[in-house]
Amino acid sequence: MAKFNKKYLKPFKNFYVLGLIAFVIWMLFFDTHSWLLHRDLNKDIEALENEKQYYKNEMQKDERAIKELSTEEGIEKVARETYYMKKPNEEIYIIEYEDSIPKTKDDE
Repeated sequence: MAKFNKKYLKPFKNFYVLGLIAFVIWMLFFDTHSWLLHRDLNKDIEALENEKQYYKNEMQKDERAIKELSTEEGIEKVARETYYMKKPNEEIYIIEYEDSIPKTKDDE
């Protein structure tokens, strides 16, 4: 058992090996430019890139909506569908199906 320990512990008696191990541990965990800090920063960058892509997609949706609303037909469509507006001498019938109406406590 003593030979086994001496064989594997011999490199750790060298001053340069100990210094190198201490340096690597310091750089990985304790330094201001440590691996842990870089890992956290990379996660933040990835999250910000995802957020950037989300907002680009939202901007494209908004640009399409603006383009649609820039025409008379688009404005009329939104006014009729969203706000139930109508032309003079025109009747509007709103058909709701039973499964599309939200249930209240009294209905149950």
